[in-house]
Amino acid sequence: MQPTSNKARQGRRSLFLMGRWVKPEVYPLMAAMTFVTSLCAFQLTRNVFLNPDVRIDKARRGMGVLENKEEGEKYAEHGLRKFLRTRRPEIMPTINKFFSQDE
Repeated sequence: MQPTSNKARQGRRSLFLMGRWVKPEVYPLMAAMTFVTSLCAFQLTRNVFLNPDVRIDKARRGMGVLENKEEGEKYAEHGLRKFLRTRRPEIMPTINKFFSQDE
């Protein structure tokens, strides 16, 4: 019988530990958590780099009140908001039409 190496034993142990936690039933939860985490990272990054109220550089931090109405409007009126203004405010239009029709 050949003695197993320490590396092989560690590899099998890590595979065993991952197999305990990563099962097919957990995949939807992992997908949802990954999606939500990426949304949070996107929003935080967007706020840090594009929000006119967040001041990273020293020169802008020294100003007490920023008079940048155009920059604030540009930030608040982004493309998605402009697109959604042209749409009707419905979440499920097909279901709304189905239940609102008189027969």
